Amino acid sequence: MTDTRAAALEILRNLVGRDDADFHEGQFEAIETLVDQRRRALVVQRTGWGKSAVYFVATLLLRRQGAGPTILVSPLLALMRDQVAAAARAGVRAVSINSANPHEWAEVQQQLQGDEVDVLLVSPERLNNPKFRDEQLPALLTRVGLLVVDEAHCISDWGHDFRPDYRRLRDLIAQMPAGVPVLATTATANSRVVTDVAAQLVTAGSPHSTGSPHSTGSPHSTGSPHSTGSPHSTGSPHSTGTTTGGTEVVTIRGPLARASLRLGVLRLPDSRTRLAWLLSHIDELPGSGIIYTLTVSAAEDTARLLREAGHPVRAYTGQTDTAEREESEGMLKRNEVKALVATSALGMGFDKPDLGFVLHLGAPSSPVAYYQQVGRAGRATENADVLLLPGVEDEDIWQYFATSSMPSQHKAEAVIGALTDHGGAPLSTPALEARVDLKRSPLELLLKVLDVDGAVRRVTGGWVSTGQPWLYDRERYERIAAARVNEQQAMLDYERTTGCRMEFLQRALDDDTAVPCGRCDNCTMAWFPGDVAPEMASVAAASLDRVGVALEPRAQWPTGVASLGVNVRGNIPAGERMLPGRALARLTDLGWGGPLRGLFATQTSDAPPTDAPASPALIQACIRVLAEWGWDERPAAVVSVPSRRHPLLVGSVAQAFADAGRLPWLGSLDLVNGGPTGTAGGNSAYRLANVWDHFAVGSELAAALEAVQGRPILLVDDLADSRWTLTVAGRLLRRQGVAAVLPFALALKS
Repeated sequence: MTDTRAAALEILRNLVGRDDADFHEGQFEAIETLVDQRRRALVVQRTGWGKSAVYFVATLLLRRQGAGPTILVSPLLALMRDQVAAAARAGVRAVSINSANPHEWAEVQQQLQGDEVDVLLVSPERLNNPKFRDEQLPALLTRVGLLVVDEAHCISDWGHDFRPDYRRLRDLIAQMPAGVPVLATTATANSRVVTDVAAQLVTAGSPHSTGSPHSTGSPHSTGSPHSTGSPHSTGSPHSTGTTTGGTEVVTIRGPLARASLRLGVLRLPDSRTRLAWLLSHIDELPGSGIIYTLTVSAAEDTARLLREAGHPVRAYTGQTDTAEREESEGMLKRNEVKALVATSALGMGFDKPDLGFVLHLGAPSSPVAYYQQVGRAGRATENADVLLLPGVEDEDIWQYFATSSMPSQHKAEAVIGALTDHGGAPLSTPALEARVDLKRSPLELLLKVLDVDGAVRRVTGGWVSTGQPWLYDRERYERIAAARVNEQQAMLDYERTTGCRMEFLQRALDDDTAVPCGRCDNCTMAWFPGDVAPEMASVAAASLDRVGVALEPRAQWPTGVASLGVNVRGNIPAGERMLPGRALARLTDLGWGGPLRGLFATQTSDAPPTDAPASPALIQACIRVLAEWGWDERPAAVVSVPSRRHPLLVGSVAQAFADAGRLPWLGSLDLVNGGPTGTAGGNSAYRLANVWDHFAVGSELAAALEAVQGRPILLVDDLADSRWTLTVAGRLLRRQGVAAVLPFALALKS
């Protein structure tokens, strides 16, 4: 036994608390590559194999040799929290800098200066924070002992969870002193992603690198997942290497089979039946686990349904408060809840070794993403159940997310142009929104892509153009789009396969060691019940038939809208605002969301709209919303927003409200100046500009409103997205003397 192995084994046994512990095959090889050879390594191993042990052991060995702290780039807060806790158990002093602990940053900085930190965890986004990047990172890089890139598939835009900020790691590696080892780890990478990640680790710091993330040698140049020089091994846990320009990456890849998992697929006809099945059988699922959904609304609706039926569950999404998320993670780990009903926000790296089950209500868009999520289960148990209940709406949801991370050439050039025209002074993201018609989230994503490509740069105060040329790589994005389509088809194939499901997932990750598992529903028989208790079907149906969601009024005009010709700013005067309103449902809701999605399917397409009066069932659901509203004062009349796409639909709902409440329907506002311009969606500034001065109170409506002065009116619209149409219409009515406006929309977009 070498001195390094003996020391590493001692640390490992302290880490796991067992005197008989030994390394899994490939673990020490990775540690040796980092510590003794000071090389770059890519480790692709199944969840639960012990990738964190590699970087914690390597860190302590390097620190004993006088090296500086490890920088661990980690993508999710939940993962960071688990890594800090695991480090403490291993005797590793780990701290994090992230959006949830700004109050600790000064203390962390002092600890770093005092060399009291072994591992610093940062998010990839933090690496481009101007203050951190310009004031703290340079000094840290002169001392760094090891760089770890966790969940390294995020580097690759062929990966299932690409994040633009990860591609900045190329530049970070290039800035590090020579001889600093680099470790990239993931459990979810097929050959194409492995090749891409290794190529980026190779070209970063290479004397022959052009600095482009798509230079010669990148897998984007051929599109082949098995191009010459690929570091993909043949399933052996032993290493292979790729060398370019004198820099070598050692790839250690092992088999990805998870012997503890029992996989199955249960196809049911609709959301009602899926929820009824869950209500019928959740108590039969082993231990505690995770129930995944594809949307925030589905997670919240499912959690509410289960709680009302007496099951201890919590919702966990990207919109959940940070403190609540942390509390929920702890409750699941302590088995104080049966399940967390979660979106993909609870995914990479969440560590509960005895998690008993993972169930999906709706399928992720690729087998690779599915493998990553089911990998939460059965990490330290002999058995764990994994069941997929796919939904008919899955493909529509996949289609939206498939293209959301790819930049539009027109929008990208508009952003660069706006920054260039600003003369070198920084523009904040809100200020850019008034110059480019993009909502905040896609605008921020596009800025990150352009930043990584070198076209823009984040500075204190906002963003500036670098002046560097930028070309839209249409061929690359078309290849990515085609790959996403293939992944979606592969997920459908997984649902329908009659072969071994674990073998299917392994082969989707290019694991050549795949053989039938002997445990899944296809290798044996369906291990899960398929029946639904009649009383649970009734409970699920009643829950999905629930109506009414809040429609919050706008309180402030968007920043910078004056530059678009709308001379308003600051708070909307109280005398011009709407009251809080209601919508029947969100388009993403499990219940009425489905029928509403059908009504508005062509809302943003070039296809002609389908328009017809609302069905009796839809009318009755809308009237139930009014009955449950609980307003302070009953409306005296109904007014509708004119709709060019759904006039019959809106008119039928307005007339039904008038009939049910024995109220006058006073008609619609008028369309003027050609009516609203632009398309649905877009950011607040543009949406307001597109509807401003395009509605008016006509003479007939003005005369009718005289009879209800000092009373509220009910304002009816079809689909509310930005809410600026309702805000402008409500303002006109308030300025006409209406005492209060109660807005109603058939659907909220989200």
